[in-house]
Amino acid sequence: MKKLILILTVLLVISLPLSGCNGKRMIEENGVSYIAKVDSKSFYIFKDGQWQKEFIKGVNMGVGVPGKFPGEMAVTKQEYLRWFQYIGEMNANTIRVYTILSPVFYDAFYEYNQTAKTKLYLIQGLWINEEDLLKFQNAYAPQIQDTLKEDIKRIIGVLHGNQIIPPKSGHASGTYTKDISSYVLGFILGIEINAEFVNATNAKNPAKTNFNGQYLHTQNASPYEAFQAEIGDYAIDYETTTYKMQRPVAFANWVTTDMLVHTNEPSEQEDLATVNPSHIKATNDFRPGLFASYHIYPYYPDFLNYQKEYITYKNTDGKIDTYKAYLADLIKQHDMPVLVAEYGVPASRGMTHLSKMGFNQGMISEQDQGNMDAYMLQDIYDEGYAGALVFTWQDEWFKRSWNTMDFDIPDRRPFWSNPQTSEQEFGLLAFDPGMTTSVSYVDGDVTEWENEKPLATGDNLSIYAKSDEKYLYLRINAKHFDFEKDTILIPIDSIPNQGNSTYPKYNVTFKSPTDFIIEINGNENSRVLVDSYYDSFYYLYAKQLKLIELNPDYEKKNSGIFNPEYLTLNKEIYLPVDKRTIPFSNYETGKLLFGNGNPLSKDYNSLADFIVVSNNIEIRIPWALLNVTDPSTKMIMDDLYKTGIQSTKTNGFYIGGILLKEKQVVESTNMNLYSWQESDTPSFHERLKPSYYIMQDAFGKLKKLP
Repeated sequence: MKKLILILTVLLVISLPLSGCNGKRMIEENGVSYIAKVDSKSFYIFKDGQWQKEFIKGVNMGVGVPGKFPGEMAVTKQEYLRWFQYIGEMNANTIRVYTILSPVFYDAFYEYNQTAKTKLYLIQGLWINEEDLLKFQNAYAPQIQDTLKEDIKRIIGVLHGNQIIPPKSGHASGTYTKDISSYVLGFILGIEINAEFVNATNAKNPAKTNFNGQYLHTQNASPYEAFQAEIGDYAIDYETTTYKMQRPVAFANWVTTDMLVHTNEPSEQEDLATVNPSHIKATNDFRPGLFASYHIYPYYPDFLNYQKEYITYKNTDGKIDTYKAYLADLIKQHDMPVLVAEYGVPASRGMTHLSKMGFNQGMISEQDQGNMDAYMLQDIYDEGYAGALVFTWQDEWFKRSWNTMDFDIPDRRPFWSNPQTSEQEFGLLAFDPGMTTSVSYVDGDVTEWENEKPLATGDNLSIYAKSDEKYLYLRINAKHFDFEKDTILIPIDSIPNQGNSTYPKYNVTFKSPTDFIIEINGNENSRVLVDSYYDSFYYLYAKQLKLIELNPDYEKKNSGIFNPEYLTLNKEIYLPVDKRTIPFSNYETGKLLFGNGNPLSKDYNSLADFIVVSNNIEIRIPWALLNVTDPSTKMIMDDLYKTGIQSTKTNGFYIGGILLKEKQVVESTNMNLYSWQESDTPSFHERLKPSYYIMQDAFGKLKKLP
C-alpha cells in the first residue's frame, strides 16, 4: 500500500504544472516549460495554475546615469531595487531592456520578485552592433550572424543564472547566478533597422528567401526576413535544448520599415524597405508563439503630419488623432499580437519634431508628457494591441538630438544636463542637479540666495548668479520695478575679442562687449538674444549648409545686431501627393516662459524659465543657449568664422544689469566675472516627474481584458 501511495504521489506531482526556480508557476508540455504564450491578439501568463490574459504595460529601461556612458553599466543594485519598487507601484507589469545588463540588474530583479506582491516581468532584447551594420551592409555577414548567435547563448545563460561573461569595454560582464527565467515574458531580437541595410541584405542574398527551421519557418519572405527567422530559430532551439524552456519571440521593428505604403511621406528613406513579421511562422514545436514589436511615436516620420487620411481622422471625442489613425492601419496587417514596444514624448525644453496633434518631440511640460503618454496608451489599448511600453524609465544625459548634436562635445555629454536636447528627457524619472535639491528654483522664493553676495550692484539693481550641471541661474533685485512696463537687460560677455558694444534698439552702450542679452520685457516678450556674429544657428544653416538666406551683416564683428535664438525643426521637404514643398522650418527657442519651476509647487511648470515676484526676478538659462558646449570643463564655442563650430575654454562670463523705464536707461551696472568649478563628477538626485503619477493612474485604470 505504501508503495502504491508513493507511485500515485509521484504521478500527481509530474502531472502538475512545474514551479520555476523562483517559485513562479509554469506549465510543461512535451518536456518543454513555458510561462507565457500568445494567441492572435494577446499575451497570456501562467498564474495560479491557469492561463491569464494580460495587457503588457510598462517601461523601457536603459543603463544611463549622470556622469557615465551606458557602456559603463554604472547603475547599482540598490538603484535597480528602488526603481523596480517605483515601477511596480506605477501599476506596471513589464520592463524591457535592450541588451545584456550587468549582473546586479538580474540580481535585483530576482530579489525584488521574491517579496513583491505583484511580480514584474522582463522582455529581454538582443542588440546588434550598429558599427557592424554600417561596415558590412549585410545581415548574413559572418561577423554579424556569428556575433548574434554568441550573444543569444550568453543572454539565455544570463536569464537562467548560468553565465560568466569576461570583461569587454562597453559591454556588461561578470558572473550571473540568479535564474529569472520564470519571469521573462519573451525576447525582442534586434534593433530599429535602417531601410538601406535591409535592401542591401536583400540585394546581396537574392536566393535566401526561404527558411525552414524546427521552430520557425518563412512564407513569401525577403532575405532579411529569412535572416530574422534563422536568428529566432537559433534562440528558441538553444533555450529548448539547453534549458527545456521556450518563450514568445518578436523582432524589433519601427514605422520606417512597416508594411504600409505612406504615399505622402516626403523622405524616400522612410518608405524604402519593408520588414513584415507575418512572413515568419511558428511550427508546432514552438508553443509560446510569435508577436510583432514596433516603436511608434506620434511625430515621426513626417507622413504622420501629412497623410490625408490621418490628419482628418477624428476619435470618438471629435479630436484629430493621427496616432490612433496609424495604429488602426497597422494592426490590420497582422495575424499575431502587436506590442508597441516604444512610445512616448519627451519633457524637454528643446524641440525636435512637431506633431499635427500637438504631441511634439519636446517643448512639453512634465505634466503634459504624462497626459500625452496616457492618451496614447488608451489609443493603443482601444485599437486592440497586446501592450504598450513607455520610452523611457529614466532620463539619459548622454543622449543627443539631431538638431543640437553639432553644438556640444560628444565625449562630455554625460557630465551635464542639456534640456535643449529632446532625447535626454523622455524619462518618467528625472535626474536633477544637486545632491538632494538644486542650487536654485525659479519660484519667486529667494531664500536660497540670502547668503549670496551680489555679482554686480547699482543704486536700483543687484545681480546675483549661480549655476549647476543644467542651468545658469540669475537673480535680479530691482527697486521700483514694474513688470508690465519696465525692461531689464542682462548683458553677458562670454568670449574675448568679439561681441557688440551697443544695442541700438534701446540706445544702450555696454560696459563690456556683449555676446548675449537676456531681455526681461513682460510675459510675452522676454527672450535670450545672441550677437549675430556668434549665432551658431545662422552659421551652421546659412554659412555652412546654405539652407537659409545669407546676411553678410550678421558676419561682422560689433555690428550691433542681436538675433533671436532658433532651433531647426525640419529641412525643406517635398510632399509627393500634395505636390508642394514645405520650406525649412525652425522655432524661437530663446523665448523665455514665465512660470514656477519648483517641482514642489502646486503650479509647477517644468518649462518655466523665469518668474517675477515684486522686485525680485529669478531666471534660469540652459547652458546651450549661451553657446556652452560643456559646462563641466568650461568649454564654449570659439570664434565661428575662424574655427568653425569648435570649442575653447572660458574663464567665465562677465555679467551685468541694465534697468530701463519707458525705454530709457535708469541704471547700468558694471559687468563682473562669474566663474564656476569644473567637475568630472556631476551631482544629481532622482525625482519622479508628474508624468510618473499620471501614468500610474493610467495603468491602474486600464480595464481588465476579457
